[in-house]
Amino acid sequence: MDFKLEATAPDTNARAGMIFTDHGEVPTPIFMPVGTVGSVKGVHFRELREDIDAKIILGNTYHLYLRPGLDVLRQAGGLHKFNGWDRPILTDSGGFQVFSLSSIRKLKEEGAYFRSHIDGSKHLFTPEGVVDIQRVIGADIMMALDECPPGTSDYDYAKNSLGLTLRWLKRGWDRYKATEGLYGYRQTFFPIVQGCVYPDLRREAAKAVADLGADGNAIGGLAVGEPTEQMYDMIEIVNDILPSDKPRYLMGVGTPANILEAIDRGVDMMDCVMPTRNGRNGMLFTRNGIMNMRNKKWADDFSPLDEGGPTYVDEVYSKAYVRHLFISNELLAMQIASIHNLGFYLWLVREARRHIIAGDFAAWKKEMVVRVTNRL
Repeated sequence: MDFKLEATAPDTNARAGMIFTDHGEVPTPIFMPVGTVGSVKGVHFRELREDIDAKIILGNTYHLYLRPGLDVLRQAGGLHKFNGWDRPILTDSGGFQVFSLSSIRKLKEEGAYFRSHIDGSKHLFTPEGVVDIQRVIGADIMMALDECPPGTSDYDYAKNSLGLTLRWLKRGWDRYKATEGLYGYRQTFFPIVQGCVYPDLRREAAKAVADLGADGNAIGGLAVGEPTEQMYDMIEIVNDILPSDKPRYLMGVGTPANILEAIDRGVDMMDCVMPTRNGRNGMLFTRNGIMNMRNKKWADDFSPLDEGGPTYVDEVYSKAYVRHLFISNELLAMQIASIHNLGFYLWLVREARRHIIAGDFAAWKKEMVVRVTNRL
C-alpha cells in the first residue's frame, strides 16, 4: 500500500491524500462502510458502487472466522471473490468483538480465549493467528490484535492493558513480516494505538507504533465510554506523534460531528456502524440535521429526505413516504435509510476533502458541525 499526501488545510491539521492499493485508489479523508460478515447490512454492492461510490469497506475477522469459516474463504480465493466486492477491503482483527464478549472471554499473554456467540465453542486468537486468518480472508489492510479497554478504565488497568497490546503488536508484526499474501496481491498491516484516556500512555503507544514504520497506523479504544472532549484530546496527542506521511485510521467513530472534528485533527480514515444501525432504527442524517422518521411531524411532509442536498438513492423519497414505511415495519424503510445515511457520510467526507484542497476547510467545518448536530 502507498499513500500520497496532497493538501493540508490552513489553520487546521485536516489533510487530503490518496491511498493506493492493488484493488483501487482511496481518496482521503474517507469513511468506510462496515461490512461485518462480508456484507454491508441491507445494502447491495451495486448501490455501494454506483449510488454512493464507496471506495473501501470493512470486514471483521472474528465474524468471518466463525462464519463462513476459513476453509470456505480459502476455497473461494479470499473475501473479494467470495462476496464479489472488487474494491479495497480492510479487516478489523476482532479485538473489539472479543472485548465486547467480556463475560465469555479471557485475556492471557498467549492471546484471547473466547467462546463463540453462535454455538459456545471455545477458540483462541493469538497475535500470530490473527495475521494468518486475515491472510486467508485476503484483506488489503489487516489490523493488529489488541485489547480495547473500556473508556472508564482506571490507570493501572489501562497501563497493564497497553503493555499486553504492545507485546502482542511485536508478535503480530513479526508474523506479518515473515508471511506473504495468498492471492497474488499486496496486503498491509496497521498497528493500533491504545492507552485509554491517559496522555502518557497514548504517547507511549503512539511512539511504539510510529517506530515500526508500518504503511499506516490506527487509533483505537475511543468512543467506548469516555467523554467526547477527551476523545478529541487523545486524537490530538496521538496525531502529534504518528508520522504525517502515513494514513491515520480512527476506529469505530462516529457521528457526523465526530468525523468532522477527527478530520480537523488530522485523521484520514474512519468507520462506524452508526449510519446503518441508526438508519435501521429510523434515524436519518442530513446536511440540515438529524431526523427521527417515526415522528408524527413527518406524516404529511412530502419534501425530499435531504431537502436541497444530494440524492443518495435511485428515487427521491419523501419524508412522509419513508415515515409511512417505518410505521408499517416495511423492510424497505431500513434499506432506504441505510443507503441514505451511508450516502450522506460519504458526501460529508468528499465535501471535507474538497474544502481541504480549496483551503477553506476551517470555516466550512465550523458551519457544518452546527448543522449536522441540529435535531429536526
